[in-house]
Amino acid sequence: MAAPPADERGRQAWEEEEAAGAAAGPSTEQVFEGEPVPTLPEMITARSVAVGVVLGVVLSIVAMKLSLTAVYLPFLAIPAGLMSFFLSRWWVRLLGACGVAQLPFTRQENAVIQTFVVSCANIAYTGGFGSYILAMSRTSAFDGGPHSENSGGNVVEPQIGRLMAFLFLTSFVGVFAVMPFRNSLVIRHNLPFPTGMATAHFINSIHTPHGAKQASMQVSVMFKTLGGAIASSLWQWFYEGGMHCGFRSFPIFGLTAARFGFFFDFSMTDIGIGFLSPYKVTISMLVGSVVSWGIIMPYIMTKEGIWYPPGIGGINAYRWFIGISMVLADGLFHILCILLRTLREMRRRRLSRLTTLPSMCLGADDRPPARSFDDRRRAQVFLRDRVYDPAAVVGYVALSAVSIIAIPRLYPQLRSRHVAVAYLTVPLLAFCNTYGIGMTSANLGPTYGKIAVLAFGSWVGLQNGGVVAGLAAGVIMLSAVITAGDLMQVFRTGYLTLTSPHAMLISHVAGTALGCVINPLIFWMLYGAYNGGDGVPVAPYAKVYRGMAILGVSQQAFPRHSLLLSKVFFAVALANSVLREVSARRGWRVGRYLPCTIAVAIAFFMPPKVPIGISIGSIVMYLWRRLDGNGARLRLPPVAAGLICGDALGSMLRSMLMLSRARPPICLMFLSPRASERLDAVLATYM
Repeated sequence: MAAPPADERGRQAWEEEEAAGAAAGPSTEQVFEGEPVPTLPEMITARSVAVGVVLGVVLSIVAMKLSLTAVYLPFLAIPAGLMSFFLSRWWVRLLGACGVAQLPFTRQENAVIQTFVVSCANIAYTGGFGSYILAMSRTSAFDGGPHSENSGGNVVEPQIGRLMAFLFLTSFVGVFAVMPFRNSLVIRHNLPFPTGMATAHFINSIHTPHGAKQASMQVSVMFKTLGGAIASSLWQWFYEGGMHCGFRSFPIFGLTAARFGFFFDFSMTDIGIGFLSPYKVTISMLVGSVVSWGIIMPYIMTKEGIWYPPGIGGINAYRWFIGISMVLADGLFHILCILLRTLREMRRRRLSRLTTLPSMCLGADDRPPARSFDDRRRAQVFLRDRVYDPAAVVGYVALSAVSIIAIPRLYPQLRSRHVAVAYLTVPLLAFCNTYGIGMTSANLGPTYGKIAVLAFGSWVGLQNGGVVAGLAAGVIMLSAVITAGDLMQVFRTGYLTLTSPHAMLISHVAGTALGCVINPLIFWMLYGAYNGGDGVPVAPYAKVYRGMAILGVSQQAFPRHSLLLSKVFFAVALANSVLREVSARRGWRVGRYLPCTIAVAIAFFMPPKVPIGISIGSIVMYLWRRLDGNGARLRLPPVAAGLICGDALGSMLRSMLMLSRARPPICLMFLSPRASERLDAVLATYM
């Protein structure tokens, strides 16, 4: 085992590796050492294309139905990887029985298919069909009454051609935006990307060669945990027979704290992420929840009607603006560090000798990027296929230029200057979101989309169609930042499965392109239901998003003191990030006690139940390591992967139950003694 590095940043990265357990065990690549790494044509085959298209269409239908009914999309990577594994194995056996020779089905081809399928199905959510797009429609507008914001340029009916063109313009922006940071985030910063790590471990496990005793043990542990997580998810469903029923609001800190969101929801995904997250990140998220939901928000709630109009939207604006300001501060600082490091490398190459550029940001990641056999092997494959940064920059500029011209023709409410500003801010927000996903697996794309709705709607104004303009800008931001984070998750999965970055990139782009065509077609077939064709309540959030856009054009998007608080927290976050870097460079011990800025900021956007679940996972990990260090190192990664994968499959099964209109038979609710007595008195009258 390698000794901890001396500098604070290196020590933190080493602790992250220890916490993650190298994601797939200490000798995963030694188990696969006898298998050659496939070439690009062996990863992208006719078999992978056919299986990917079939599964992509099927999961896109499921995802679109969920988007229109609940604006919720479960984690699809594990179900896609599992279904592609069995379907491809069936393909090989079927053609083998017919005497047709087939290439062996490898983990790399499995990762390529999974990436293609997920990229295709995710368009159902990132395209904003059940939220932003339907919020522009005539049905949502007429439900709001005959006001000026519900007529004229503030209403746009969905059209299939417009949707396809709009998706092609917005769904590839994030790919170009974060491409230059690929090596920095995956190798230099060694960000865990917990969900991408769990996906890679799952794929590695189901493709483990026979005869590896340790790997077989890990596979067994993972599948046992996966089965337990699925059973737990379905068991909890039986007790959710009404509003606020079930174990998903267990008041672990009491009913008073639960009213402010401090409860445990038995999420196996959060516990699994806690197994993979460094202690400092977990503690920072918990601190952020206490500060935001336990101190700031309760105080601001006392100012309802004074600082902001009554309603939940006003107080949410404070959370969004404060959290975004902290994310931007930390993101800007890290981008500056990366730019300075890049300048140093360019200067080193130009002078052909080692030089030093004085900066507190440089040298923090000068440790060897790989210390174990697994790391060296993975870095070798990952860096072998280079993706040239200038090509990404040129692609982004070209796509931006086309969008600045084309999007105003699709949605005239958005002028060219509005689109230009949106595309200028996308790289920064995409990097910030991707960095946060890499640290905590929390995706803030929906929050950035809501901020765009408020900001651009206020800028365009009510008379110029600000409602539609804000909603269209929200789709641009939502699609860009989520796609960027998904791409880096894909690269992390490819890194841990020895899959060529070129193959993963091609698969991601091809899946996204298919999604831009197939999802509008599926949406168009289901659109009649929203218009009342079958009487089913569909797209409940469309009216919510339209109300948000109306809030933006009504000049009430910025509650009193929200900008002042944002500036204060921006300065605090920036100072914390700078002090952390200085402490790492100078060796100051105070840096150990400073929280992770991005983790604190993310806590402003998610309910406290998420950090609480992650903290419980970290506590279990700590106790397990203290009691059985070697056993924990071998079993923690597969247990974490099993929890995350099982919860994802359980969510899919629960979604199927919801779509079939099945209702849980039992309602389990936690009440105070006084409320329980009143309920008993009411029930006694019926006996």
